[in-house]
Amino acid sequence: MSLEDVYKEVILDHYRSPRNQGALPSPPAIKAEGFNPLCGDEITLYLLFDNESLIDVKIESQGCSISQASASMMSEAIRNKKLEEIDDLVDRFKRMMTVREEKIHQGESEIPEGNLGSTGLGELEALQGVVRFPVRIKCATLAWNTLLEGVERWRGGHGTSSSTFVEGQTAGPPGEIK
Repeated sequence: MSLEDVYKEVILDHYRSPRNQGALPSPPAIKAEGFNPLCGDEITLYLLFDNESLIDVKIESQGCSISQASASMMSEAIRNKKLEEIDDLVDRFKRMMTVREEKIHQGESEIPEGNLGSTGLGELEALQGVVRFPVRIKCATLAWNTLLEGVERWRGGHGTSSSTFVEGQTAGPPGEIK
């Protein structure tokens, strides 16, 4: 079984059996919503913080296999993490999901196998093949952008409000990689 086959299995496992499904009472949990109009993906994250740590996360979502798997994998990766660890994880994931032109074949929009490499993200690396299909990158990053919206709201002290976030709008600090 090739590494690409293993990655496909990981994605399918998270799609078929998503982790951390459900809702948390809001408040005290922060509720952040995201929508990807290109694919119809929708996500609602419930984030429960204690001081500078995320102690629980729940997801209500619908959409394509990539958005669902990414949300499930993200929820496992961020639970019980300090905010600075979440910031680092989001940054590394979004850098992995950025299409770099020097890796794209002229006219084919495909990144050659073997050029992706290890990112130190563990199971999340299964999603790095998505960069071969630029239109699907928004599917993979929807949950992460929605997470940034929730974290920023927590930091801003607006923990009881809810807002709708449309993929493609700025969520997070200026200069964020989309």
